[in-house]
Amino acid sequence: MSASLNAQTLLRVTYGLILLAHGYLLKVQTFTVAGFVGYVESNGLPAVVAYLVLFGEILGGLALVAGVLTRLVAWLSLPIVLGATAVHLGNGWLFSAENGGWEFPAVLVVMAVVIGLQGGGRFALEQTESYRNLLGRFAPVPLAA
Repeated sequence: MSASLNAQTLLRVTYGLILLAHGYLLKVQTFTVAGFVGYVESNGLPAVVAYLVLFGEILGGLALVAGVLTRLVAWLSLPIVLGATAVHLGNGWLFSAENGGWEFPAVLVVMAVVIGLQGGGRFALEQTESYRNLLGRFAPVPLAA
């Protein structure tokens, strides 16, 4: 078992848990869906953006933790974490700044790019033969590498 495969798994699971925690625990449980939608709208964006972010963070986080369509999910999460970085740019660098700085969202951008380039590692469900057989029945081209 190579160290890079273990590192890929650790990075994928960590990033997935962060997305899941921010989507569900922070936005749904703490801010509430209505509160998050209101925040997004107060920034001049349509409400649908809030729902797409929630969907992406919660389902994308679950997919990443499981190791399902890892590269695709990582690339699709990029607009979410780039948007979070943009929202925090004016608050300074450190995330401990009032309203949070941009350092943490910027690290999430890097994590998404690395996972998108390298994949989910040895312990991703997409690495199992049964997953590949199931996926092959629904997808004409291989989505997992």
